[in-house]
Amino acid sequence: MDTQGYVHVYTGDGKGKTTAALGLALRAAGAGWRVFFAQFVKGATSSELAAIRPLSRSITVRQFGRTCFIDHEPEQADFDSAEQGLIECEEAATSGEYRLVVLDEANVATTLGLLDVDRLLWLIDRKHPGVEIVITGRWAHRRVIERADLVTEMQDVKHYYRQGVSARTGIES
Repeated sequence: MDTQGYVHVYTGDGKGKTTAALGLALRAAGAGWRVFFAQFVKGATSSELAAIRPLSRSITVRQFGRTCFIDHEPEQADFDSAEQGLIECEEAATSGEYRLVVLDEANVATTLGLLDVDRLLWLIDRKHPGVEIVITGRWAHRRVIERADLVTEMQDVKHYYRQGVSARTGIES
């Protein structure tokens, strides 16, 4: 790795944070990079994961959540899963094996108390210099935003969900 890796944060209440991270993962894989894509607080199968499954030689996907998005008080299993995820992300970010490490929904995991923001910052500080890090999810901690090199905030201006439209396969799931 001969280029500097930067830290991206995709946050905000709008749609598209995970989708943006997946697009970057595809671009990186197309450039011959190895990608580690970790999903926190998510464990269900989805169309996007099915789409990148054939790229498993380039993109490693690991989920550290149960079969639903956490919308309740976290349980011990949620804490244990998040801890395991952070350990694997730390290994991926420091080993030099991966050029891109995505921590999808890590911002939500810190807000729920599943991940400690200091540990997340520790990972950023100790990453291999050539590794690009992407952290997604609503409610990015101010300290993570300060440490990042690129921050994009997705803003919810209008969404058909408020009109009763559920998540649709191929678009939201």
